[in-house]
Amino acid sequence: MSAFALRSRQVVFPDGVRAATLLLDNGRIAEVLPYEAELACPGQDVGARAILPGVIDPHVHLNEPGRTHWEGFDTGTRAALAGGLTTLVDMPLNSAPVTTSVASLEIKRAATAGQLHTNVGFWGGIVPGNAGEVEGLIAAGVLGFKAFLTHSGIDDFPNATEADLRQVMPLLARHGLPLLVHCELSQDDDWAARCDSRQYPNYLASRPKSWEDEAIALMIRLCAETGCRTHIVHLSSANSIAPIAAARARGLPLTVETGQHYLFFNAEEIGEGQTQFKCAPPIRERANNEQLWQALESGLIDFVATDHSPAPPDLKQLASGDFATAWGGIASLQLALPVLWTAAHRRGATLPDLARWLSANPAKLIGFEGRKGQIAPGYDADLLVLDAEQEFVVQEADLHHRHKVSPYLGQTLRGVVEQTFLRGQETYRRPEFRQLNQGELL
Repeated sequence: MSAFALRSRQVVFPDGVRAATLLLDNGRIAEVLPYEAELACPGQDVGARAILPGVIDPHVHLNEPGRTHWEGFDTGTRAALAGGLTTLVDMPLNSAPVTTSVASLEIKRAATAGQLHTNVGFWGGIVPGNAGEVEGLIAAGVLGFKAFLTHSGIDDFPNATEADLRQVMPLLARHGLPLLVHCELSQDDDWAARCDSRQYPNYLASRPKSWEDEAIALMIRLCAETGCRTHIVHLSSANSIAPIAAARARGLPLTVETGQHYLFFNAEEIGEGQTQFKCAPPIRERANNEQLWQALESGLIDFVATDHSPAPPDLKQLASGDFATAWGGIASLQLALPVLWTAAHRRGATLPDLARWLSANPAKLIGFEGRKGQIAPGYDADLLVLDAEQEFVVQEADLHHRHKVSPYLGQTLRGVVEQTFLRGQETYRRPEFRQLNQGELL
């Protein structure tokens, strides 16, 4: 692989933005040179467009094998590449079989053949009765584990109990691997039988903050008792910010993510029957989400991940508008960067903030902080080129997801990904894919 130089007047480093030339060689960033450096190798000057580390999304449901008609490795990683994402970690559920055994992990890995357009790693799953599989899954290379404290949406990935978690968390602590937890302790409530299930406020009330807050309190206790790295996925309840802050102040190995949709949308804006907005936990009110923003800006929330969870249009109940029966998931993988940048830019955030929230901190969760997630010598040359000022309207024709259902359709977003590089090779130049199937299994 020959050396290549990429230069810009806006290269985004952890400590700021400056003009520089990046010498890329053998898949890595070999050197960071002055912008004006003379070079004996081919190169490209992207001018005022910004160069950022490739986006890392550790919360993605690609659904293959078994539910490839929902998404799949080919369509999902194409969409990712077009959005500047270079590394994804696939969740253990919504595929069939679910990734709760070494055998099912191998089936999933085999399904990636010939259709891996970004780097992909895997989380293992924790469900009742599979504690005996954990050591084998660790040896087989999963990056950590995911558990639900409420019904996951599919019956073959049942929720873990406190007893299940007490069994596996000390083991994960010994290996230094994280446990990712969907935090809702739900109660049976046939709310749709009592009220209009087309009204978003009724769906919102059916999954109250208390469910999330009680589950997070449980995980803080278990984190303290076991020393297991504990990661709260898609935080939506601002009521849990103070307990999380207190736990972090005690030095507990507790990390937190939220999702783009909790920062971009507010419950007050969601109309009758707009099931494209349904997710769990739900998108909450503006005042709540303002507190999430403050927690992100302060560093209490570590990063932002999409929880890309697509489904065929009929499962989203777009015709009936029934929030009770619609699939709860938002398709947004390709839009991870511009959605966050649009909302963050309005608040005065900078490109280094964006790189921290979408690249550097997710790299820490997955154990690749010394190799991915920032622009520095020795790091993988997984990069994106961004026109940070350009705006565009989200249209179905531009999305590479298998299904185009998304609450972002018609939204005007800021930040256009012009190019994506994987290990120093240009894989995407808007609007064309230059090289496919260049991804690696992590």
